[in-house]
Amino acid sequence: MAENNRKVRTSDLELKDRLVAINRVTKVTKGGRTFSFSAIVVVGDENGIVGYGLGKAGEVTAAIAKGVEDAKKNLIKVPIIKGTIPHQQESKYSGAIVFMKPASHGTGVKAGGAMRSVLESAGITDVLAKSKGSSNPHNVVKATFKALTEMRDAYMVSEQRRVELSKVFNG
Repeated sequence: MAENNRKVRTSDLELKDRLVAINRVTKVTKGGRTFSFSAIVVVGDENGIVGYGLGKAGEVTAAIAKGVEDAKKNLIKVPIIKGTIPHQQESKYSGAIVFMKPASHGTGVKAGGAMRSVLESAGITDVLAKSKGSSNPHNVVKATFKALTEMRDAYMVSEQRRVELSKVFNG
């Protein structure tokens, strides 16, 4: 329900792309083997906006370029408070389970592999994260994105409850 509000337009954003994984795919036909490549790419402005995409092509560079274009179509806004996430979150996609917990300033990004790419691209500087279950980068990235879309900060909660924040904090 909050997903629709989180979509972001790509105009006037300076996005940096990170390659998460490249996979060589072989198709066997009667004429021999045909090789192609699939690449999963994460893009972000390191200021709360992040997206991921999958590109497939005959060459690695073309697959990465297609992945970047796909990622720019799937951008979301992530709530970040003082460099960390607003609350603890667990999410599952297929066989991959991810767990994220806010961390104090100076902790750094304690996450592995595919999760690290997504969190750093989003601009999260301090977080404790664990990936359980499947280590398939595609599923880990999608589970991390699912967790980030479910994140809510105080402003989002007050908007959903139709309560003004100044009344809540001032009494």
